[in-house]
Amino acid sequence: MRLTLPATAIFLLGPRLFPAALPSQPAEHAFESYIANMEGRLARQRANPDHNTAVLSHQGPPTAAERQILAGDVLIERVNIGTWPVDGGLLHHSRAAAFVPRASPQDMLALLQDYNHLALYYAPEVVSSRVLGKDGAVATVAMRLKKHQVITVVLDGEFQVDSGLAGGTRGYSFSRSTHIWQIDRPGTASERRLAEGVGDGFLWRLNSYWSFEKWREGLVIECEAVSLTRAVPPGLGWLLAPIIGTLPRDSLQFTLIATKRALADPTARKDGAVRKDANDRTN
Repeated sequence: MRLTLPATAIFLLGPRLFPAALPSQPAEHAFESYIANMEGRLARQRANPDHNTAVLSHQGPPTAAERQILAGDVLIERVNIGTWPVDGGLLHHSRAAAFVPRASPQDMLALLQDYNHLALYYAPEVVSSRVLGKDGAVATVAMRLKKHQVITVVLDGEFQVDSGLAGGTRGYSFSRSTHIWQIDRPGTASERRLAEGVGDGFLWRLNSYWSFEKWREGLVIECEAVSLTRAVPPGLGWLLAPIIGTLPRDSLQFTLIATKRALADPTARKDGAVRKDANDRTN
């Protein structure tokens, strides 16, 4: 396909051609309100012994969704239409689930809590990660993220992660973004972190909610991701709408596939648990 001159320029120069986007206060309030309602629903879900995950019904013969994950597929769906506008931005919500034979809740928790080595499991989207601090079950984790879809965006983020087990058969991990910075000229001698909220607005907020439970000689893993991004600026919908509209969903699908792969590899699970034990002894 032959590119026109404006398209060629955008591909070569990337995000610098896009007008800067700052999160509006109404958009942030909309995100917080949505998260509050969602976390209330998840709390009720976790309190119900039959509904720790949305994908499992625990009633009657297997549902279509249960048959799909038993067959080895990753089930991914949009929640509340997936993407919708708020004043000054876009909210995104997707849910994905998979089944991992012979994995356990303890395996999953060890993987999710291997905070200093997440790039081993989630490269190339996670470039690096490290623990900044811990308070009981809650950890503050710094991560460098790289998102690529037509253009490449590199972000530094800090997340508050609360995770644990509920008995021996189910568990959870809730990750809430507290800071996200865009990196200007990443990987060069002039690399710099832009002020928070300054940049192209491809990701202002990102919360991820893992629920997992033992089922049929294996483990069901489920993740819901909610993010806040910029709206599509006038005149750039042809380029940005596909990126902004599909990137959160594609990233969630990648995360589920990578998690399933790591859990299915006994060596990776063992190595992750060993690293976590060593980290716990030194922290």
